[in-house]
Amino acid sequence: MTVPRREPLSSAADMPQQDEGKKPPMETAPEQRWKLQVFYLCFYGFMTQIRPGESFITPYLLGHDKNFTQVEVTNEITPVLTYSYMAVLVPIFLLTDYLRYKPVLVLQSLSHISIWLLLVLGTSVLAMQLMEFFYGVTMAARIAYSSYIFSLVAPSRYQRMASYSRSSVLLGVFTSSVLGQLCVTLGSVSFLILNYVSLGFVTFGLFLTLFLERPKRSLFFNRAEAACNGAAPAELDKMAGGDKMDSGDKTDGGKVMGGWRQAVLCRMLREVCTVAKQSRLQLWSCWWIFNSAGYYLVLYYVQILWNDIYPARDNQRVYNGGVDAASTLLGAIASFAAGYLKIRWALWSALVIGVVTAIQAGLLLLMNTTGNIWLCYTAYVLFRGSYQFLVPIAIFQIATSLSKELCALVFGVNTFFSTVLKTVITIIVADKRGLGLSVHPQNHSLAVLRLL
Repeated sequence: MTVPRREPLSSAADMPQQDEGKKPPMETAPEQRWKLQVFYLCFYGFMTQIRPGESFITPYLLGHDKNFTQVEVTNEITPVLTYSYMAVLVPIFLLTDYLRYKPVLVLQSLSHISIWLLLVLGTSVLAMQLMEFFYGVTMAARIAYSSYIFSLVAPSRYQRMASYSRSSVLLGVFTSSVLGQLCVTLGSVSFLILNYVSLGFVTFGLFLTLFLERPKRSLFFNRAEAACNGAAPAELDKMAGGDKMDSGDKTDGGKVMGGWRQAVLCRMLREVCTVAKQSRLQLWSCWWIFNSAGYYLVLYYVQILWNDIYPARDNQRVYNGGVDAASTLLGAIASFAAGYLKIRWALWSALVIGVVTAIQAGLLLLMNTTGNIWLCYTAYVLFRGSYQFLVPIAIFQIATSLSKELCALVFGVNTFFSTVLKTVITIIVADKRGLGLSVHPQNHSLAVLRLL
């Protein structure tokens, strides 16, 4: 997952100058307004992650409630998630910016509701494939949440607001996993009831979405108002013609903006091709593409692997929720710790990537060969933690020499190529129209790919 950078709302040079120590008389109300908006958005981010049935979807599909076979889940149902994500990624990326975030968040909430309605009511393989399609939509639409918060605050607050929004999501995932595990272990709640509870939470999430304020500007397509109000010129403005429009340009504003909308993304893509020649950008982008593809394929199929080691069709003594909670917590700690790692990355980047990737390959082989479910759980937690450790480092190494707009495109391009690779692997390895391998040979192939 990428964390695209957002355009600045304004800069100090563009703001009216005030005497030091004096506050403008109308500053208090706007301050309170954006703080309330940020708080509400973080609360929304937390609540939309509360889906306690998510950690137990595979046992639910394989259990007596649905009675699907492991072959159906592995080779017919789960691959649709990768295909749908691939199909909707670019359209949703563009629509998120063009429609200014909120409509895509509404689409995400409606897709979440569709997922759990299909899980509760669906009985056929086709219904479950449709459920996976909506999962792909929700994954692609996550960019709307990560983008939204930067439209609310000034550039000086970007870093802190990003930490708030990410922390809200991680706390929601952790709470959801713990809640699901407690319901199963202590409350003997069935997987079906957990899915009804999840349906209730995602419906509440849709209700919260309706009260989000729609921003007036976005990164690529909605910048006219920002320019006219004195927003800071960014990379996009320079590539579109150099300076901000003055009052003499406004008569042809519609034509200028129309031409800009058609050309700016193409120009920025050409700029991305130019900066892609940097060796540091190439190294970390390659890591992002290949490692992310393997990481998410492991996440998609790991519940099937656990069920193969410790069958849970009619046994609710499974600890998927606890493992998800532990891996989320370790991932958050690892991401935080990575921010304090001080080494000469220009010299040691390749070595760090090689060591961490080799460790991940070893953990995958351990997960795939052990018959002890607790050892498999532990290896999975460490696998996720090692990935999350490198993510913020990769973000910093890629973003440090780019403008915010180019960062968004670079991360978007990397995510697209990662999704293409993930789709190709799924077609060849997992899909029944390809090799149709079971989960163990799939993990072996992913481990070998990491070593290569």
